[in-house]
Amino acid sequence: MSSADKRQHLNETVKNEIKNSVLCWLATVDAGGTPNVTPKEIFSYVGNDRIVIADIASSNSVRNIRAQPRVCVSFVDVFRQRGFKIIGTATVIAPEEENFAILGAELLQMAGKDYPIRNVISIEVEKVSRIWAPSYALFPERTEEERMESGYAIYGVRPL
Repeated sequence: MSSADKRQHLNETVKNEIKNSVLCWLATVDAGGTPNVTPKEIFSYVGNDRIVIADIASSNSVRNIRAQPRVCVSFVDVFRQRGFKIIGTATVIAPEEENFAILGAELLQMAGKDYPIRNVISIEVEKVSRIWAPSYALFPERTEEERMESGYAIYGVRPL
């Protein structure tokens, strides 16, 4: 079985949680092995096998990906207290490359005119893992609504 046969894909649950997440966190490693984790505000998915992230001010992430393309992306819905971790191989796609407009279409729409996208970071999904807050194990009887209410109280917000 080839490594491509072992790859996992983004199902509808993962895609919905991407849509409900405000930030994702991109973990990269530089040529010397030093880790770097940074928040990314403009991100999405393409198809069932790719996460895309806008490079707006991501010089370290881009440099690291060019040296070491293996990355980890995580995102969590802070109110539902769950999310996903995705491991994959990243490439940096410059605006002059053909795939920039294709893979970056939704990112460009999300960014609008306010945020110039320097590159698209494209991550081919290899492994998808669920992230759960410890409260899921400690208090399994709590409903999603109770978890969300707790999150609203912690962050001092209310839904519209």
